[in-house]
Amino acid sequence: MNKDQVKGRVEQAKGSVKETTGKVVGNPNLQGEGAIDKAAGKAQATYGDLKEKVKGAIDKA
Repeated sequence: MNKDQVKGRVEQAKGSVKETTGKVVGNPNLQGEGAIDKAAGKAQATYGDLKEKVKGAIDKA
């Protein structure tokens, strides 16, 4: 697991907490911020996953 995968998954979790908290307290700004953080985290984690696949393919070659 590389640093992009870890950071991305942490950001996703942080976004989920913010989004849920925003829903509970009725704060649409916090809810939207959480959704953005979650999406950014997913993108970073996906990038990290891709890096691992490329590294694995290179190692096999």
